[in-house]
Amino acid sequence: MYSLSMDKYLKLLRKELRPAMGCTEPAASALAGAKAAELLGDKPTSLSVVTSRDMVKNAMGVGLPNCSLKGIQAAVALGACGGDTSKGLSILSELSDEQIACASAVPVTLAIETDIPSLYIKVMAKSGKHSSVAIISGEHDRFSYLEQNGEVLLSLAVDACGSALAEEDELMLESASLSELLEYVKTAPQEALDLVLEAQETNMAIARHAIDHSYGLSVGRIAAEPIGKEPKSLAEAFSLGSAMAAAASDARMAGCPLPVIINSGSGNQGITLTVPVAVVASYLKSSKETFARALLLGQLIGLSLTARKNRLSALCGAFTAAIGTACSFVYLLGGELVEMDRAFNTMVGNLTGIICDGAKMTCALKIYSCTEAANLACKLAFRGLSPGNESGIVGKTSVESMDFLSRISHEGMEETDKTILSIMLGKQS
Repeated sequence: MYSLSMDKYLKLLRKELRPAMGCTEPAASALAGAKAAELLGDKPTSLSVVTSRDMVKNAMGVGLPNCSLKGIQAAVALGACGGDTSKGLSILSELSDEQIACASAVPVTLAIETDIPSLYIKVMAKSGKHSSVAIISGEHDRFSYLEQNGEVLLSLAVDACGSALAEEDELMLESASLSELLEYVKTAPQEALDLVLEAQETNMAIARHAIDHSYGLSVGRIAAEPIGKEPKSLAEAFSLGSAMAAAASDARMAGCPLPVIINSGSGNQGITLTVPVAVVASYLKSSKETFARALLLGQLIGLSLTARKNRLSALCGAFTAAIGTACSFVYLLGGELVEMDRAFNTMVGNLTGIICDGAKMTCALKIYSCTEAANLACKLAFRGLSPGNESGIVGKTSVESMDFLSRISHEGMEETDKTILSIMLGKQS
């Protein structure tokens, strides 16, 4: 029998583990543009976009699927010029030549606001005497405001701090401990296991594709060359998992038209939490159930850490996701809470300073580094080694370290985020 909180975990998994085509910030931007055009009833003659610095940062350098366009304005225009809102975050999975030509021609203005959530985009569309407004905020496909010719059709509260998981039944993740998540994982229902198994199948498909094709910096493809496709030792399995995760990101950041199952609204986090675990589980010949529960643990840790910070922030999401990956490795190898706690704290002591400077080809480098760090954290954990709370921001336990990560994200990295975007925008000019 499952408690109410356990049912809520399943509800969260159903909502969070969804497919997306390309980077999720451009996809959300295209979705907002498509909804504005849908309300307008016509292709717009002009578009105005108001958004946050983090949305601009994460759309600036990433490729859009099925075209050569880049940037948040291009994504909004593609959505407004024929995007199908029913496709959700896979809205860029199909683009016609007419749609691309329209998007290249329609004027789009852009303004960056500061007193809005980090995940926020407002699209205002005009055509003749008609106008419309569509706002997505809080989550990548959550419409919080809709307006048609001055009439308000939808108006929901927008969390000023941009909380990643705003609904009451999701707030439990902000206080969920590693032990509570592990307790759920050990008795989780089959539907939860099926969700994570399906997610890794989708993400492994783009990883396998990218190992055989050149995208971006080819981080994963080159890193995998000395190993080949069949690891001969656990060490090689760890390294191949890192390489294949990086390869999937190489492809995704370059606009590869293959879907990814996301975690916390991020495809790169979804990749980090599935691909390395799948490679190691295959080498170990883990049972399907052990594999699934290891995946589930990582996914929930990823969601829990995101709930403690902004969904978009200056703290790299590949790093927080890789903490979940490290704990998944420990689970696969028969470890328990004590080893997971060690691995968690080792990750915090190692990579907490890694920044997010937008979605772009170097995300593959960060995923490779973070998953290699997860490999090391797992190995140290089984030797009984991890940093103690005398080590900088590392806590006595993972629970305390989680709180410190939250403080760093909210209190410590606000100015860092501003500086990052300032540098990025300065290069554009």
